[in-house]
Amino acid sequence: MSERFPAPTERFPVVLPDGSHHAGTVFLKPILNHPRINVGDYSYASAHEPPDDWAARLAPYLYGFSPERLTIGKFCQIADGVQFITSSANHRYDGFTSFPFMAFGGGHEGRPSMPEPGPDTVIGNDVWIGQGARILPGTHIGSGAIIGAGSVVSGSVSDYAIYAGNPAQLVRMRFDPATIEDLLGLSWWDWPIEEIIRLEAQICGADMAALRLAIGNASKG
Repeated sequence: MSERFPAPTERFPVVLPDGSHHAGTVFLKPILNHPRINVGDYSYASAHEPPDDWAARLAPYLYGFSPERLTIGKFCQIADGVQFITSSANHRYDGFTSFPFMAFGGGHEGRPSMPEPGPDTVIGNDVWIGQGARILPGTHIGSGAIIGAGSVVSGSVSDYAIYAGNPAQLVRMRFDPATIEDLLGLSWWDWPIEEIIRLEAQICGADMAALRLAIGNASKG
């Protein structure tokens, strides 16, 4: 590579031809300052109209006092309009009404209308979430998965699965089980960035034998 790959601490990693930084694409780890969100290196989000508060844009119902967490792995790609609807958006709905009386004065603590704490939302590594997708409370998305634009996702999404629709359903698996097992074992997202860039062609390809050969050659060098 002739150009330096941006460090994971850079807030605006995309450099435009005039040398300025594109404000609509950010590495999330350095730009988010939220006690309930954890993000891995190189995961980015994009927005046609960049917000002042990226945490509020991505997870509008995740408050500093929320009991749940949002965890996003490394090298995830989050398109414009994606929202994580976390558990604090929920109302209690096991009784005769779902109305949140506790939200309108008198405090939340001990109120009968307060729902129980909900589960965390967890996104694996190298996950691509398409434009306008909604990720519902407690969803777990496996590494290497792809979520189609406009999808509404709940439950669990397997590693290297493609899901789309409302409600989102399995479209197909990206690879056969043996290849998925190999990819999870390699966990390329944990390698040093220099090694990842050196093997960019093989990682972006779909030939496991070629990738393993390149890894072996790199280790000998």
